[in-house]
Order: sequence, then C-alpha cells, then structure tokens
Amino acid sequence: MQRRNFLKETCRICLLGATGAWAASDLLSCSPAMAKNTFKAPVNNHMAEVPLTLFDNKPLQVISVAKFEYDIAIEKKSNNTYHALLLKCTHYNNQLTETGNGYTCSLHGSRFDKQGNVVKGPAETALLELRTEINNNLLLIHL
Repeated sequence: MQRRNFLKETCRICLLGATGAWAASDLLSCSPAMAKNTFKAPVNNHMAEVPLTLFDNKPLQVISVAKFEYDIAIEKKSNNTYHALLLKCTHYNNQLTETGNGYTCSLHGSRFDKQGNVVKGPAETALLELRTEINNNLLLIHL
C-alpha cells in the first residue's frame, strides 16, 4: 500500500508542477516585463508613426502602439510597400506572437501565416490588415 500511495502522490505532484509551469509560462509571456524589445510607436491623429529606418536591417517588425491593446506586425515588401497586420486573434481577441513563419495564439492554438491568412483554426477569419502610407521618413499606420 505504501508504494501505491507514493506513486499516487508523485503523479499528483508532477501534474501540479506541470500545470503550474504551463500557467506561469503562459502568464509570463503576456507580461510587459517579458515582452521582446519592440519599437513603441507614438500616435498622432489616429495614426501610428514608425520611422522607415526601422526596416533597414530587418524587413519584418513587430511594434507596440501607445495606448493600444494589440501589437502590429509590419512587413516591408520588395517593392517598398508595407503590409501591416493587427496581431489580434480573430477567434477570441487574444494577442498573437510572432513565430518566424507567421503568428500564433497561445489561447486556443490558432495559427496565421505572414500574410494574415488562417493556417490552423479554430480561427476562421484572416487578420485585420491596417492601411499604411508614407509621409517623409515615416510610415503611418491608420488605426
């Protein structure tokens, strides 16, 4: 009987530890303190302002916008146009994270490609594309 209780307790502790680690990592990934170094874009007249020099070395940037709940992914295309996506899951309004080949939702596992199309559900709708324009040396993103 001692062996049975030992195994039962050990399994319970492992499950609690795994659940706690999963929940802690999930919570930490949402924490601003654990967020990646992202450009913090100021807002002027309902438009986020991003310097074009930000794309000199890396064509894909994830930015945060002052007083805006969700990050925005911006990709500079080869023809010098820009594609901006709101990183808000279309299934359950959760913040998405960049995966290298797209974006993923930590809540229910939805995945999107770099163009914002659904790769894996439960999301069924593509990400919201935001209109952009260039003014002097700034990329303006309409919010």
